[in-house]
Amino acid sequence: MIEDVIKFPAEPAGLYDPLRYMMGIGGKRIRPTLCLKVYGLYGKEPGPDILEAAAAIELFHTFSLIHDDIMDRSPLRRGVPTVWKKWDETTAILSGDEMLIEAYKHIAKVPAACLDRALGLFTRTASEVCEGQQYDMDFESLDSVPMAAYERMIGLKTAVLIACSAKMGAIVAGAPEAECEALYRYGYELGMAFQVADDLLDAYGDEKVFGKPIGGDILNEKKSWLTVRALEKTSDPKAFLAAFKRQCASLEEEKAKIASIKALYDSLGVPEDARTVIERYSGKALEAVAGLGPDTSVLKDFADKLIGRAR
Repeated sequence: MIEDVIKFPAEPAGLYDPLRYMMGIGGKRIRPTLCLKVYGLYGKEPGPDILEAAAAIELFHTFSLIHDDIMDRSPLRRGVPTVWKKWDETTAILSGDEMLIEAYKHIAKVPAACLDRALGLFTRTASEVCEGQQYDMDFESLDSVPMAAYERMIGLKTAVLIACSAKMGAIVAGAPEAECEALYRYGYELGMAFQVADDLLDAYGDEKVFGKPIGGDILNEKKSWLTVRALEKTSDPKAFLAAFKRQCASLEEEKAKIASIKALYDSLGVPEDARTVIERYSGKALEAVAGLGPDTSVLKDFADKLIGRAR
């Protein structure tokens, strides 16, 4: 539906073809879907007003993916080459910049009555996502990261945009401020659950479903929730870090490293801990909207579908 309002010029093709490519490879469209579902809670039929807001959110998210893939050196996104890999880094940087500009073009088209609030929320969220990415990069030079610091990072990098999506739907629908805030909290807690689930699936998911090579966080020595938790629980952090930092010279060595780290996770009960945390965050999300006036069963269904893959 949001694709109907996202249109890119034909020329210069070198700038806009990567954007068409990135939007065309699909994805779950979690954030615009949530925005539209919240809008629908208030008896509103999707129209240009909310579609512009939802499109802005998806465009910003996609911009962040284009640039994140460069920073993470990720070769695949949803099972196909990333923009920097298909073209080059320079193209990916510039096209990503244009994607961000396109996002602002769309958010500027929400109704005048709610433009200030919508633009303020959108801009604050965009800045917070960049802060989260910086913390994520800072962690790369550290042997270990406290769980509180990791949670702050994913709160900024992932959860605030999902929270923004929920609240944006409410703002454009004209919902009372208290309900807008409750929906923001729902989105934030659900975003936390989603990121922990994503970290879990990076090691334990199905590559065909997950859309990225399994074990990427392990091979890239990323500080995922699993790693942070493992270092909290292990009695021999030096041994864990030695295994985690082991360099691989072949595909077979990569497979062996992934298997060995997963065995350590298993021995420490890390996957079970992750599932417990996912359920806790999901429960807090639903608690946040328990007293809302509109029928919120759609929000429970959305949460169940979002994290069900990691259960």
